[in-house]
Amino acid sequence: MQGRVHSIETFGTVDGPGTRLVVFMQGCPMRCAYCHNPDTWDVTGGEALSVSQVLERFERNRPYYRAGGITVSGGEPLVQTEFVTELFRAAHEAPHGRIHTCLDTSGATFERNRCSALLDHTDLALLDIKHANPEAYDWLCEWPATDAWALADELARRKIPMVVRHVVVPGITDDSEELASLGKLMAQWPNVVGLELLAYHTMGRRKYDDLGIAYRLDDTPVLDKARLPELRRIVLGR
Repeated sequence: MQGRVHSIETFGTVDGPGTRLVVFMQGCPMRCAYCHNPDTWDVTGGEALSVSQVLERFERNRPYYRAGGITVSGGEPLVQTEFVTELFRAAHEAPHGRIHTCLDTSGATFERNRCSALLDHTDLALLDIKHANPEAYDWLCEWPATDAWALADELARRKIPMVVRHVVVPGITDDSEELASLGKLMAQWPNVVGLELLAYHTMGRRKYDDLGIAYRLDDTPVLDKARLPELRRIVLGR
């Protein structure tokens, strides 16, 4: 079993608990206006790696991952569900001890039957909720919100812990109404164990020029991180 891998971060500290091996998969059907990794969109890009090759990288540094594990991100990892399923299964059955698995996803392409085995071996999900309003979500991502909602519902049904992530973009996802709506949406899912508000930045802007892709948010300023605590209170209704 091989997958197309964009890159691997060997000492990730922001994509799940502890220090982690973070695997960024190739392929994503969404075209989020603020995406900072458009080079991951093409599923044929990156490097072909086997499950055993990825686990070898983990085992080389296993002592550093005692409180961590493996996170699979993207791109969109659900585009390569079969590979991620086998990776997570192998992580749980690792000969030197079970490895904690974390799925960092937007939910795009989620189908309950196709993803069932993957969720059987998922310990934690980081779900990126792009926008709380379905119409605005569709404009922002050029993809419907229904996949994300369906995945969140399934994670809740299975009682898999879920951290909600939300990129705060000035003029798009930073107003009080949108943030309060996000809070109401989260309240439907009793398995939510955390909220991460991420400040919009333009660090990936140059990639669009290199790839010859138009950048839709050219006139949008970066978000002042000092606003995040207050915006978080709005989401949580405090």
